[in-house]
Amino acid sequence: MSVVIDPAFDPVPSLAHSTRVSVSATPLGDPAATAVFVSSEGELPADLSEIGRDALAAAGFTGASNQTLLLPGRPLRVLVGTGKTGLETDAQLRDAVAAFTRAAREAGRLAVDLTGILDSVEDGAGDWDADVAVQAAIEGAVLARYRYDALKGDPSTVALDELMLQIGDEHVEAAEYGVERGLVLARTAAIARDLANTPPRHLSAVKFAEVIERLAPEFGLEVEVFDRAALMELGTGGLLGVNAGSIEEPRMIKVSYRPADADGYLALIGKGIMYDSGGISLKPSNAMHAAMKFDMMGAAAVFASMTSLRELGARTAVTGWLMCTDNMPSGSATKLGDVLTIRGGKTVEVKNTDAEGRLVMADGLVLAAEEERRPDAIVDIATLTGAAMMALGTRTAAMLANNDAVAEQLQAAADATDENIWRFPLDHRYRDQLKSSTADLSNIGGQYAGVILAALFLNEFVDGLPWGHLDIAGTMQAESDELWRSTGSTGFGARLLAEFAAAFEKPDSDETDTESGETEEV
Repeated sequence: MSVVIDPAFDPVPSLAHSTRVSVSATPLGDPAATAVFVSSEGELPADLSEIGRDALAAAGFTGASNQTLLLPGRPLRVLVGTGKTGLETDAQLRDAVAAFTRAAREAGRLAVDLTGILDSVEDGAGDWDADVAVQAAIEGAVLARYRYDALKGDPSTVALDELMLQIGDEHVEAAEYGVERGLVLARTAAIARDLANTPPRHLSAVKFAEVIERLAPEFGLEVEVFDRAALMELGTGGLLGVNAGSIEEPRMIKVSYRPADADGYLALIGKGIMYDSGGISLKPSNAMHAAMKFDMMGAAAVFASMTSLRELGARTAVTGWLMCTDNMPSGSATKLGDVLTIRGGKTVEVKNTDAEGRLVMADGLVLAAEEERRPDAIVDIATLTGAAMMALGTRTAAMLANNDAVAEQLQAAADATDENIWRFPLDHRYRDQLKSSTADLSNIGGQYAGVILAALFLNEFVDGLPWGHLDIAGTMQAESDELWRSTGSTGFGARLLAEFAAAFEKPDSDETDTESGETEEV
């Protein structure tokens, strides 16, 4: 039986507050703090000429990228360093505005003058339009001010009530589009962060399904929830096998976005392990164990991304499959050597119960691939392997794909959001390591190439459809505040998938690598 949690608790508190954004060609009103962008070389902004570089250097401010210095007054002026070359990309602008927002942490009304930045674009520097600049500034400010304090009696974070952006008169109309997109995508990431930051006792698979059923209609989404009995009828042996050790019921949550006259169909599969103890293959009791509430970030990212689709004007129909359970050790838990039957009949020998994510994802991939309307592409996202973190660290996720067009579209979305990904080869030469003497597959391979082996396992269940895989294990959390990434869940993948789905184009299925043999060079 489950432990009853206060029914008034809301796992998505960020929706209770929204930031007002104003864009104007005239001088800004009465902010509590304003940003002053300062490069490390060249002339200082006019309002700093009376101070001079020597005085700034004496205060420790050199203009290095994202360095800040507070100048008291009303409004508070926050100097933000932009390095030798100034702000040239939307990613740099997002970072700079985030640095400003963190430095002005006590201010609820912020102002940023983008006029000079966009003027420099007209002079041949920089690579963004007004709408892109405005969007990046909003994302930087809103995401930097994010804090998960739903369970604190006295939250200390000052809410960002208003962000005022000054922009040239000729850019105001274009900027309106950036305002809408910036607010939508910042909210998207905040929803994913809220869900992943919620403690596992407060957000079981059952509770997650209830939250989605409540929120989905607000965003034009349809929801179908499958309980244990329904999952048994479907034959989802991977999800049920992982759930076997838990007192909490599993849930598969199917979320659908159906625009009129859709011109494509995309399936998104999200790993939703609400807490991962490792099962019988128990994890060591260290900091990573405590972070295992984040093991449902794939499912959180899928749902959060879908909340943005209507407002982003996505013309592609999208179905999200959220595969949700916790993974716990008990007398009934799946044991090493047990064989599970995945939806569709393929059997898997469990050689490590801590390689559980691929088991629940396999069921979702099969269900997506066997729908009457076949998806034009499938993308899955999961906090899947420690090997991804070992290879790429905490700022870049691993990406693998059997189709170059899918990989290119994922890369474009990653570039747009500054959620970095790196493509690994889907090298079928390692496929033999997944062989089992007692089943069709085993759920782990050898000691090395863990990222590739996990992807090869998942590739067995996509039925030859164009497919991409995002392994976000390394990027799931920030251990301290860093620019627009706040302590706790990063929400990584939510904005990326939203941009991917909004711009999705059908890939050529003839270019899909369907054979267990050679793979395309990357």
